[in-house]
Amino acid sequence: MCIGQVGNLLPHVTLSANLAQHLMPAWGLSAAEGGLMASGYAFGYMLAVPLLTTLTDRIDARLVLLWGSIASGLATVAFGIFAQGFWSGAAIWSLAGLGFAGAYMPGLKALTDRLPAGDTSRAVTLYTSSFSVGVGLSFLAAQLIADRWGWRTAFVVTGLGPVAMVVACLFLLREQQPAPKAGRLLNFVPVFANREALGYIFGYGAHCFELYGIRTWLVGFWTFVVARQSAPSWLTPVLMSFCFAVISMPASILGNEAALKFGRHRAITIVMLASACVAIIIGFNASAPAWVVALLLMIYGLTVPADSGALTAGMSAAAVSEHRGATLALHSTVGFGLSALGAWGTGVALDAAGGPQSARGWLLVFVVLAAGILLGPLALLWARMARREKQPS
Repeated sequence: MCIGQVGNLLPHVTLSANLAQHLMPAWGLSAAEGGLMASGYAFGYMLAVPLLTTLTDRIDARLVLLWGSIASGLATVAFGIFAQGFWSGAAIWSLAGLGFAGAYMPGLKALTDRLPAGDTSRAVTLYTSSFSVGVGLSFLAAQLIADRWGWRTAFVVTGLGPVAMVVACLFLLREQQPAPKAGRLLNFVPVFANREALGYIFGYGAHCFELYGIRTWLVGFWTFVVARQSAPSWLTPVLMSFCFAVISMPASILGNEAALKFGRHRAITIVMLASACVAIIIGFNASAPAWVVALLLMIYGLTVPADSGALTAGMSAAAVSEHRGATLALHSTVGFGLSALGAWGTGVALDAAGGPQSARGWLLVFVVLAAGILLGPLALLWARMARREKQPS
C-alpha cells in the first residue's frame, strides 16, 4: 500500500514544481493566479472527498481506491496534453485532485480495514509518512523531465505513476462488505459531536495550510535565493525541493513516536510552535547567504511534517468505528480545503508585497505560513478544554 501510494503521489506536485519556472512565464500568470491554479488540486479534492470517503463505510474501500487512482492518473496526463492557460489548467488540475480524493483517505481506510485489531498508530504513520517519499519523487521527476523534454512531457510521465496503486489494489485481499447502514450518506452530525476528533481535524487543517503553501512556492523561493546569492551550482531547486520533501518521512515517523511517548497534544503543539518560529526566521533571512537559507529550509522541512502522522493517528484513534469513514472524510475535507487556501493565500501575499523577485514578498509569504500553523495549537486546546469539561468533578 505504501509503494502504491508513492505511485499515486507522482503527479502530486508536478504543477507546483513547474509553476514558477515554466507555467507562469509561458502563460503570463501572476503569483495569485499561479497559486489559485495550484490550489485547484486541493479544491477538487475537497469537493469529492466527503462523498468518496464516506462511501467507504458502505462499500469496500478498495473499489473507491482503484477508480480514484485511475482518474487521478488520467487527469494528470490530460493536463500535459490539453492545458492551454489558466482556466483550462485550473479545471483539469481540479479533476486530478478529485481523482486523488478517491485515492488517499480511501486508501487509508482500505489499509486499516485489513489490519488486525489493536494499535494501528505505527501502520497509519508509515502510510501517511510515505506521502513524503511520493512528493519528493514528484518534485524530482517533474523538474528533471520538464528541464529535459518540456513541462508537458513531465505531466504525461508522472501521470503514469498511479498504475502502481492499481496493481496494489488487484493484490489486496477482498474485504467483507461493510454492514448496510440506514440514513443519509453524508451524515457528519456524529463526527461534529466528537470534539476530540475535531481537535485533530482542525489541527490537520492548519498543518495542511502550511504544508501546501510551502510546497507550492518552494521552487520559486529557492530560485529567488539562487538569483540573489552565489549558491553552489549543485544546490539547484530540483535538489532542494527533493530533499525538503524526502526528509518529511523520518520527521513524521519521529513526530508520531514523540507523540506516543509524551502525549499527542503536547508533542503536536511543540512541533507547530517550532514550525511557526522557523518560518518567521526564514522570512527575515530571505536575503541571507544561500547556505544559511538552505540550512533553515532543511530545518523547516523537519518541522512542517513532524505533526502529520500524529494528527492523523490521533483522529483515527478518536473516531467512532461505525463513523470512521465519515470522520476520515471530514479530516480530508478540512485539510485540503485549507490546503487550497494556503496555496492561493501565499500567492496573494507574494503579489501584495512586491512579487517573486522581492524579499519583502517572501517575508510576507512566511509570515502567512506561520500564522496558519499557529491555529493548530488553538484547535487542540479547544478540544482539550472540552474533554476537561466532561470529566466528573
